[in-house]
Amino acid sequence: MAPSDVHVAIIGVGLHPFGRYPGRSALEMGEDAVIEALRDAGVDWPAIQVLYAGSMEVKNPEAITALLGMTGIPARAVFTGCATGGTSLAMAANAIRLGEADIALAVGLDKHPRGAFSDHPSVSGLPDWYGEVGLFLTTHFFGMKINRYMHDFGITPRTLARAAAKAFRNGAANPRAWRRTPLTEEQILESPYLNYPLTQYMYCGPNEGAAAAVLCRADIARRYTDKPVYLLASQLFSRREGAFEVLTPSLQLDAAPSPTVFASKAAYEQAGVGPEDVDVAQLQDTDAGSEIIHMAENGFCADGEQEKLLAERATEIGGRIPVNTDGGLLANGEPVGASGLRQVYELVNQLRGRCGDRQVENARVGYAQLYGAPGTAAVTILSA
Repeated sequence: MAPSDVHVAIIGVGLHPFGRYPGRSALEMGEDAVIEALRDAGVDWPAIQVLYAGSMEVKNPEAITALLGMTGIPARAVFTGCATGGTSLAMAANAIRLGEADIALAVGLDKHPRGAFSDHPSVSGLPDWYGEVGLFLTTHFFGMKINRYMHDFGITPRTLARAAAKAFRNGAANPRAWRRTPLTEEQILESPYLNYPLTQYMYCGPNEGAAAAVLCRADIARRYTDKPVYLLASQLFSRREGAFEVLTPSLQLDAAPSPTVFASKAAYEQAGVGPEDVDVAQLQDTDAGSEIIHMAENGFCADGEQEKLLAERATEIGGRIPVNTDGGLLANGEPVGASGLRQVYELVNQLRGRCGDRQVENARVGYAQLYGAPGTAAVTILSA
């Protein structure tokens, strides 16, 4: 079969819950996530024919094969910032489409220190002056970005608080979430500013954890599970105008389309669906403002419509387009290499009807989006 004729399914997912685990390495957490995904898929480790592993802190995450068993398979490392999970999934899917494997595995794992991501170039890849002028990837940049967006499109701080409060409510309904205490909009708005207009509870926190997915050719998926989830699209795009967002201390005066816009349009075209067909979405929410921006960039609304949609609870479970039903990054935290596959874990379970109190009724199409420094977007569309 030609690569274009080969379809891909996900037959198993696994998660090492995100949080803080003293004494456990990132690779050990990755091992646990893989074992759970294999069990969910109904396959043994020797059946895996290729592996893609992603991590920020671990320079050779493919070394997870030493814990799982040295079977001689090609094992490769990927890293595209916060988009790493979507990238590893796309690479594993492409290996199947190209005939390299019938069964593949994608795994993400990380173990970050407490506090904001370091500005040191050995950790982040940022230049020395970045921290010296007071910029940090998870605070200053996102504050500047949403502040400009609010000015341009009339978004209010209340809408940011609504997005964050939703995340914590959904996290409270997720037994595997890190932060499971609901917070009111007032508590979120009254918490200390980290970088205006974003307050303490509008940011996610770096932490530890792992997630994994087992993929196979769609035509053999039902040998392993009676509930395969089909990969309709997996698209990756990098910024066309250069990585100015991370490597300069300010935003451009003239707005340029995000790579998310191009990845989203390509994914809809590949999948043969539109945003109106999506039943549940997982959007990158490194901060509450990012979720707001990404709603428009992925075609779920026009710029500025988020104000009305969140007031009407359209993004809640039971709303028109439920967003981040597991609590997203705000409730789960972000081990960078694993966060995208956490999205896939949630979507697969939603499409299989296994999410209990946070289940989206009759979910058939799921959508996952990631945006990673220095300007890489990943979009995945799944179908039951």
